[in-house]
Amino acid sequence: MSASESPLVERVVDTDRYPLADPGGRGWTEAVARARLDLAEHGCTVLTDFIRPELRDELREECAAIAPRAHYDVETVNAYNIDVRTELPPEHPGRKTMRRGNAFVARDRIPSGAIIHRLYADERFQRFLADCVGLPAVHPLADPLAGLTLNVVNPGMSHPWHFDTNEFAVSMLTQEPESGGAFEYCQDIRSAEQENFDDVRAVLDGAGEHLVRRLALRPGDLQLFKGRFSLHRVTEVGGARARHTAIFAYSERPGVIGSVSRTKQIFGRVLPEHLAAEGNAVRGDALLD
Repeated sequence: MSASESPLVERVVDTDRYPLADPGGRGWTEAVARARLDLAEHGCTVLTDFIRPELRDELREECAAIAPRAHYDVETVNAYNIDVRTELPPEHPGRKTMRRGNAFVARDRIPSGAIIHRLYADERFQRFLADCVGLPAVHPLADPLAGLTLNVVNPGMSHPWHFDTNEFAVSMLTQEPESGGAFEYCQDIRSAEQENFDDVRAVLDGAGEHLVRRLALRPGDLQLFKGRFSLHRVTEVGGARARHTAIFAYSERPGVIGSVSRTKQIFGRVLPEHLAAEGNAVRGDALLD
């Protein structure tokens, strides 16, 4: 890590609560233990007040300034992010379609000096996240568009029920809406061995409320979430202010690049790197999406 980058953690992160500069120290160990316990018991952990309160306005303003760079498209999707024309049995939950109107700012359109960009690349931040999720290391994606993104959900829009392609996700709310925009999830509704289509279909049909949890998030909180096996969504945003969330995507192995189809769906474009990597993806399970 260069000397010019090293002050970032101390400047923006509440290091009294999350001492990223002291790996293995008492404060680090206690924060990691709390995160691991939450992930094991709830499939999610929220590191409250991760960003110093005095930096939250700067964080919000930086992200609000780049939000207009998002690729925006209203699509008809299903929870598995597969082609809605895919032939499936009549009762398959993949036949349930929803309207998705959220948008993403790609990594190459986020300034390198922005707080979220510098935090994403910070080695101590990465080491802390790896410890929290119980991995030897996490690696930034080699994908020039994914990896770090800003998710924008405008008023009247939502991010409907879906699963993630990564086993864990890291995100940070940077701007909350005036109303709505709640994060809801169904913990471990499926596993690497079992899709559990019946429960997924019940949630999509509105009959699985007992499986749904709602999470309170505030700007500056860091969320770690097992989204590969937990169905989740962001409810419709109300009022006049959009919901902005920074998404920090990492992988257990280096060199990961997204598929052409998924990249085109999210960002509206692909680059030569995506075309060159197509067909080389390594899957950790045989789940539908």
